[in-house]
Amino acid sequence: MDTKRINRISEEVRKTVSELLTIEIKDPRISPMVTVTKVKVTRDLSYANIYVSVLGDQEAKNETMEGLESAKGFIRKEIGNRIDLRYVPEPVFHLDESIEQGIYMSKLIDKVNEEDEKKRRNSDG
Repeated sequence: MDTKRINRISEEVRKTVSELLTIEIKDPRISPMVTVTKVKVTRDLSYANIYVSVLGDQEAKNETMEGLESAKGFIRKEIGNRIDLRYVPEPVFHLDESIEQGIYMSKLIDKVNEEDEKKRRNSDG
């Protein structure tokens, strides 16, 4: 299948799932700080790998993933209703921790720069 079409479908699925998470799904296990970071639909449209980022502790992440797993049927049905596809891909959720890793790396860089600045001030003074 055409790569452009797969990318378009992936983007539509991402928008749909994001909308569902923010507006329609009311499962208390799903954290309000959940973001769909990326969606990759397989070439045969059988699966939609949905990557979500959850801000919070490990318990919040686990509960959110459980909530998403239980809402999988509803999400698939809504994808089918909102996107005109012959076959609706099965959603597969993955925890994406790249945002948190980025924040952690940024803090490390800031800390090193701060320590470097202190050393420069001490050697000058």
